[in-house]
Amino acid sequence: QVQLAESGGGLVQAGGSLRLSCAASGRTFSGYSMGWFRQAPGKERRFVAAITWSSGITYYAGSVKGRFIISRDNAENTVYLQMNSLKPEDTADYYCAAGLYYAGSYPGEKGMYRYWGQGTQVTVSS
Repeated sequence: QVQLAESGGGLVQAGGSLRLSCAASGRTFSGYSMGWFRQAPGKERRFVAAITWSSGITYYAGSVKGRFIISRDNAENTVYLQMNSLKPEDTADYYCAAGLYYAGSYPGEKGMYRYWGQGTQVTVSS
């Protein structure tokens, strides 16, 4: 049974940093894309960043590019999201997701992801 467990959320002041972790278990993720999405209250879930497990290719939403860094540790089966220069508009629940990656596909599509974690809350105060 695939499980994705997020951790690392919390309250931080604007300009600060947080690192989210996603511990993945239940299968091998070779050939998968691992994504981070976020959902603010009353809004739809939106793409943040993704990384292909095998080759480490990264993708970012424009709103976080240059501030967030996604990475993975194959040995630990863990995906990280380093969030720097945080802004109040980054406040949301952050979700880790896993889905099969096909060459040419865009990992920003929610429908690509079969497995989802429960989420971790990030609050950025001004």
